[in-house]
Formats: sequence, C-alpha cells, structure tokens
Amino acid sequence: MENTFILDAWALIALLQQEEPAAGRVHTLLNRAQTDEQIQLLMSLINLGELFYIVSRLQGEDEARQTIADIRQLPLTLLQATEERIFAAAQLKASHRLSYADAFAAAASLEFQGVLLTGDPELIALADHLPVENLRQSTPS
Repeated sequence: MENTFILDAWALIALLQQEEPAAGRVHTLLNRAQTDEQIQLLMSLINLGELFYIVSRLQGEDEARQTIADIRQLPLTLLQATEERIFAAAQLKASHRLSYADAFAAAASLEFQGVLLTGDPELIALADHLPVENLRQSTPS
C-alpha cells in the first residue's frame, strides 16, 4: 500500500538523535499518521527490541525503558513475531546478507506491501526486492 511504511531501528535512532534528513522525514510521517488514518506506520517488535538494546548500551537501561515507553505513544503499530513472520524473516536471512533483526523489517515490508524506511546499507541493498526509502537521502514531505 502506498501509504504504508515500515520503520526499522535505524529510522527511530535517527529520529531520536535528530539526524537529518532522516529525522525530518520520520517526524513528518509521524505527524501525518496522527491526523490521517490512511497513513499506516508499522514496526516489528523484534526491531523495537533492537532499538532497546542499542539505547541500553549507549545510555543505560533506564533510558532505554523510557525510550520504549515514549515510542509506544507514537502512532506506530507494533507487529508481533508470529510463527509466519519468524519464518518469513528467516527465509530472507537465508537468502540475503542482512542481520536477523533487519530481516524482520524486510519481511514486514513484503507482508504489508509497505515502504521500508531505513538508512541501513544492508536493507538499502534489498531495493531490487522490496520498496525501500533511503532515509540518508530523504527530504521531508
């Protein structure tokens, strides 16, 4: 769907660190999703877990827990790691050079026919297989 976007941990880290142009694009989509029911933002819980461990390593567990609590307030639907999603991600991992967590973001993009928002080179490399928006080169819209 043209109004469906999948966020990976990279996208939210860019938002949290206010890295432009990525942060501007993610912020714009979050604002649009609050007012437009046609905009759907999705994220795998596996990718949220990835964000948790990254923030925990950099800023401590308390900050990571607060970050997750803040993210849960965003207009973002968190996708459960169902058996079907686990094996879809595993198949992508078996077929491509990417981390297991990244495979969940890619699998969600395929499942929901949504644009994967990332700056991760491993995921950008999949642009021939699924719709990917390189947040390193995005402009807020």
